[in-house]
Amino acid sequence: MTPRRRPGERLVRSYVVTDGRSHPSRNTLDLVTLLIAADDLPLTGLSPEKRRLMELCRPGALSVAEVAGHLELPVSVTKVLVADLMDSGHIVTRAPVPSARPSDARILQEVLDGLRARL
Repeated sequence: MTPRRRPGERLVRSYVVTDGRSHPSRNTLDLVTLLIAADDLPLTGLSPEKRRLMELCRPGALSVAEVAGHLELPVSVTKVLVADLMDSGHIVTRAPVPSARPSDARILQEVLDGLRARL
């Protein structure tokens, strides 16, 4: 009797998806690194997971964490796939938008005083 597959359980093992590799060729990927797919490169010859990753990123930018969630793959496996696609030129990455630094209270007070003086 064949055991039942549970929802969310993968039919293919992670090491098969990454060709047995456990580390990406680049160590520059973070959970919030944005992925942008190249439009001009064909998807032929890509594995099903890499093709799906490209299809997810084609409409716009997604983070590594978002892609991992959509693919239902561990982040470590997703990073290996992304690094492969970066090496082949299929994916371009961007650092996330940096968070704004808190403004100096003195400058804000001067702006407020200037606005009040005009009104």
